Amino acid sequence: MTTTHDFSVSDATGETTSLGQYAGRVLLIVNVASKCGLTPQYEGLEALHHTYHERGLTILGFPCNQFMGQEPGTDAEIQEFCRVSYDVTFPVLAKVDVNGPDAEPLFAFLRAEAPGDFGPAYGEFHEAISRLQPDVAPGDVAWNFTKFLVDRDGGVVRRYEPPVPPGDIAADLEQLL
Repeated sequence: MTTTHDFSVSDATGETTSLGQYAGRVLLIVNVASKCGLTPQYEGLEALHHTYHERGLTILGFPCNQFMGQEPGTDAEIQEFCRVSYDVTFPVLAKVDVNGPDAEPLFAFLRAEAPGDFGPAYGEFHEAISRLQPDVAPGDVAWNFTKFLVDRDGGVVRRYEPPVPPGDIAADLEQLL
């Protein structure tokens, strides 16, 4: 059975890193962007990192420029933005695509394992994204700051759509940690 631990990704310097190194840790994998209305979620992600890292949580940020060009910078510029603007200390890896034919294989796997529930229940946010991204296929990542929770064995537990604040994930983290 395939798990997230079977994937390798590029870090911000272009080096390949195996997600197998995170076996035994809970992961929160997030596609991030620096010029998005949801960018302040970096604060909540960093707060989760500070609260739960010692207990076994690793947050992995993957910059993505697929949504209205909201992550235009280079990997080096993104690292600087995260450090200076939000004092991010969790890993922010190389920029990736999360949908489409060039999607990072990890995200194709995450989408298949947790197709999500992005729909009318998300109200105005859903309506706005539906206007901006009318071609989003079922299961696709709809926008920046989609979050995937992964258990210690590499199994995908849950997907949180973009408007879900990181702090709202704490109860689920408590159960896995």
